Amino acid sequence: MFDLKDLYQEVIIDHNRSPRNFGKMDSPDRTLEGFNPLCGDRLTLYLKMGGEQIDDISFDGSGCAISVASASMMTDAMKGKTAKEAEEIFNNFHELVTTDGSNVDSDKLGKLAALAGVREYPTRVKCATLCWHTLHSALEGEQTPISTE
Repeated sequence: MFDLKDLYQEVIIDHNRSPRNFGKMDSPDRTLEGFNPLCGDRLTLYLKMGGEQIDDISFDGSGCAISVASASMMTDAMKGKTAKEAEEIFNNFHELVTTDGSNVDSDKLGKLAALAGVREYPTRVKCATLCWHTLHSALEGEQTPISTE
């Protein structure tokens, strides 16, 4: 029988093994580092903006499967979005992984909803949201590295 949890696990495994948008970008408009001292996740996020739109986004670094998969899925989802749209997706994703998710339309999140299960493991929430907080801060113009602690 088809199990949605199995599909979600496959999505996470796929994005960890073959992360999308992985690698240092040439001539980014914005660059910001993020790290999670508890798990050892470290990433650098690169953005090319076209006004208020994210024209291109990539990341590099290392981390656990949840951290890498989340960054891969996030970068896929953010290409072509405006900063305002990215903020809305960030807020929905954050609510999905930090609450029971009942107020979130997971269909709007698409594959990002695969990470909903991390809410059961508080230390893993930091792994999944590291890239998101880094993106949020980069869009706000922050230049100080982001930490989950």
